[in-house]
Amino acid sequence: MTYESTSRTTKAGGLTLHFHEAGPAGATAGTPVVIMLHGGGPGASGWSNFGANLPVFAEHFRTLLVDQPCYGKSEKPELDKDFFSYAADAVAGLMDELGIAQAHFIGNSLGGGTATRMALDHPDKVGKLLLMGPGGVSLNLFHADPTEGIKRLFEFSTAATPTREQMRTFLTTLAYDPAIVTEALIDERFAQATDPEAALGNARMAASFAKWPADTMLWREAHRITQPTLLTWGREDRVNPLDGAFVALKAIGNARLHVFPHCGHWAQREKADEFNRLAIDFFSH
Repeated sequence: MTYESTSRTTKAGGLTLHFHEAGPAGATAGTPVVIMLHGGGPGASGWSNFGANLPVFAEHFRTLLVDQPCYGKSEKPELDKDFFSYAADAVAGLMDELGIAQAHFIGNSLGGGTATRMALDHPDKVGKLLLMGPGGVSLNLFHADPTEGIKRLFEFSTAATPTREQMRTFLTTLAYDPAIVTEALIDERFAQATDPEAALGNARMAASFAKWPADTMLWREAHRITQPTLLTWGREDRVNPLDGAFVALKAIGNARLHVFPHCGHWAQREKADEFNRLAIDFFSH
């Protein structure tokens, strides 16, 4: 199962979206669907976030890793609303285009905000919701804002000429064990992040947060979420710290929280086996 063999591109609501798709042999129209939405760091994409998880999930579900608008090989338009709302509408359009009536969602960081907005604005399209250190719905009760990880993200994104060392510093804040930040990973993400199209997409995404900041505060609407929700957090998350989970845990009527010890912002990578088992069990029962 490779990048190339799973790569798909389609038009949805006038927007070109790229995604990866795989599923179990003999899948039918009734096979459950899982849509995974990646985080927003420089060089991020569906494949960079979840490519290693795809073969495991594809044994059980029709699984889509979507490059959100402004990321990966998806179109990078100027946004006419906050990013979470724009991306959620785009994913809803993709589901319509592919004939998917409902899916379970995994949202990591920025993708967690998009998945949350999906549950709020397109509730009939969302079965269950698994949020990984999500943006928007988390609210730091004790940690200072911006957090260490967000500071490193800003440093890279606002630099006139971002450096490979800045990329290393940012990626290291995502992990509990810095050993997973390999030279190959740094090279891959740096090349993706410094591509002119990627830089344009990042700038347009960031501009939407500056223009519509109130609309990104999803924790204020979390009480409206009715779907079964699993909040997952790395205990040592330095981007969206663990104390950010508790408002959502209190507000969402059918929410539970799983904390991964010795884990940062990348549970799907650092705790891959446990994460895969947890998610598959949650979506299957």
